[in-house]
Amino acid sequence: MDSTLLLSQALNGLGNGLIYFLTAVGFTLVFGLMNFVNFAHGAFFVLGAYAAFELTGRGWSLWVALLVAPFIVAAIAAIAERVLLRRMYRLAHTYQIVATLALAITVQEIVTLVWGANSFTLNAPESLSGTVDVGPVTYPWYRIFVVVLAAALTVLLWVLLERTTFGAKLRAGSERPDMIVCLGVNVFRLFSVTFALAAGLAALAGVLATPMRGMAPVTGTEVLGLAVVVVVVGGIGSFGGTLVAALAVAEVQSIAVVYAPAAGNVIVYVLMALVLLARSDVVMRRLSHA
Repeated sequence: MDSTLLLSQALNGLGNGLIYFLTAVGFTLVFGLMNFVNFAHGAFFVLGAYAAFELTGRGWSLWVALLVAPFIVAAIAAIAERVLLRRMYRLAHTYQIVATLALAITVQEIVTLVWGANSFTLNAPESLSGTVDVGPVTYPWYRIFVVVLAAALTVLLWVLLERTTFGAKLRAGSERPDMIVCLGVNVFRLFSVTFALAAGLAALAGVLATPMRGMAPVTGTEVLGLAVVVVVVGGIGSFGGTLVAALAVAEVQSIAVVYAPAAGNVIVYVLMALVLLARSDVVMRRLSHA
């Protein structure tokens, strides 16, 4: 393989991997803390992109949309959690999957009804519309921006989870939910904030990804599949494992597409199957935990 092409694909994999991480970390947070399987997570990714599309269509800049769209989606997710999903917490995962799939389909149909079924893209801000030389590769400034911003958000999220009271509550809740109740923590409020945070991160990832890959109402299904792969490969509830898995999955996709463009996703799902086989006892024990 040409070294220039290899470097270009590696950079693409880095950016895509960080976007996968921002998406998947919310999925694993919700599952790890709440023992809740949210198959509507990909819909929040798409909803963030369409919120940004609506904002930019009304004359707002993408910079503003990057800030506002995640909060809009987080608010919608918080309402959905409070009104629809909270009663599902004590039910089996099968019911959770059915309920959240129904929510995802509803969101997809609403998006299609309001904005149409065709795909769209967002224009990168004019200040990020050029290119920069990265060694022998001429690379878009916008993709460099995505890498830098997503990396910074990853560090901030790690600080939030590992160095704050909120993070301590999350970790305690995932390990000993009975203990945080005894300490007077409002568990339902903690769940709501976590669910909204996860949705907001997915929405932000959706906004960041759209200028690079475009967006359509059905994109959420693909995104959900990739999030599940990342979480399974990285380990359910593991921040570091999710980050490493997201980067690995994206790099595998980026390199594989050079040799066989149609095989990138196939290889990723084969990787997940191998991990499931290797960790079958651990994964099934975690999934069967109530």
